[in-house]
Amino acid sequence: METSPQVAPPTGRARFRGLGPGLLAAATGVGAGDLIATMVAGAEYGTLLLWAAVLGTGLKLALGEGVGRWHLASGSTLLDGWRRLGRWATGFFAAYIVIWGFVYGATAMSAVGLPLNALFGGLPVRGWAMIAGVVGLVLVWLQRYHVFEKFMTVLVLFKFVSVVSIAVLVAPDLGNLANGLVPRLPEGSTVYVLGLIGGVGGTITMAAYGYWMFAKGWRGTGWLSMMRLDNAVGYVMTGIFVVAMLIVGSTVLFGQNLTQSDSGLLVLGTALGERYGDWARLLFLIGFLAVTSSSLLGVWNGVSLLFADLTRTIRLPHGRKADVGAAAVVAGEEAVVEVEPERAAGYRASAVERSLPFRGYLLWLTFPPMVLLFLDKPFGLTLVYGLLGSVFMPFLAITLMLLLNSERIERDGRSGWLSNLLLGASSALFLVLLVSDLVERFG
Repeated sequence: METSPQVAPPTGRARFRGLGPGLLAAATGVGAGDLIATMVAGAEYGTLLLWAAVLGTGLKLALGEGVGRWHLASGSTLLDGWRRLGRWATGFFAAYIVIWGFVYGATAMSAVGLPLNALFGGLPVRGWAMIAGVVGLVLVWLQRYHVFEKFMTVLVLFKFVSVVSIAVLVAPDLGNLANGLVPRLPEGSTVYVLGLIGGVGGTITMAAYGYWMFAKGWRGTGWLSMMRLDNAVGYVMTGIFVVAMLIVGSTVLFGQNLTQSDSGLLVLGTALGERYGDWARLLFLIGFLAVTSSSLLGVWNGVSLLFADLTRTIRLPHGRKADVGAAAVVAGEEAVVEVEPERAAGYRASAVERSLPFRGYLLWLTFPPMVLLFLDKPFGLTLVYGLLGSVFMPFLAITLMLLLNSERIERDGRSGWLSNLLLGASSALFLVLLVSDLVERFG
């Protein structure tokens, strides 16, 4: 991954031209599982749960801001922060990223295979899924950051425009929309509410945000305001996207029992085609493909960077400071640390994507999970992935609270009362979501 040289933060309108990492993080976090969650909630309760989608977007914005602030104010990655918290944090993440990658690899490939099969036919879903995985592997293996960012931005625009256009097409009742902003819990809606608040747009990829910021050349607390704008634009777009999907599901599929539907999102495409013509079905499927493709590519890149950084932190002797953070691993700078400086000096961005850990994890995401594709249960995989997501989010929220209130970062990067309130609320809600998920699935 090529990196941009460190420059001063832009001002005025130039700030908007410099956006990018926030769009990548937000776009990567919204996948097929989020589309399913919003579609099912809309079909079951109409727009009554709109408030939960809006609240969830706000909490993800706070988490994304916390991740970005840690990287800029500490000059190191979350992996360095988790290492300082103790072996329990690094050990949990090491086990989690291996298991998660195996399940998500199949989930992501299958999710891309579904719209490809619906659009082109010719191959079963698993055939298209395998092709998608290999193409994603090649693209990330060969990519450079500036090209990667531009390509992902195009996918984000495709999915945003397609789904928002369909939401406008179905002409929602504005009165019902306004009514949906009033918090309420219809009977049996607790699981759906928690899913909308805790699941939509929130995954392990939130932790990759800092790598993309450093690759962009953003380093130091002088970039905090730029990071906040970038993060806000990304998650506001995500919020609009989720609301649009909820509107489409509630308008087109209201009253249909889709909770156990393996045909899932394809039902929505068929319904749109019957109501408005085949062009509407194709528009939705293209948006569906953009959603799943951006999620796959973002994970193939971002989580592989996380794994490469994990192997670095594990190799460092325990009990000593380690500040070889994203500035060294991703931004292409040489770093000076107390421990093993010869190891730190070689961490350049151009080498990370050629490193064995990065490429090894790319292969882990792509080929072993293909075994799961032969189960022919793409949406079953999505549900399992959703459970793993609910495990990671409370871990991220709680550790961010610990790190951002510590003396490990500069004073102007520490959390204030608002950040602590939002991160505390996120921690509590994600823990409730985890418990309710476990009870629902295994109780």
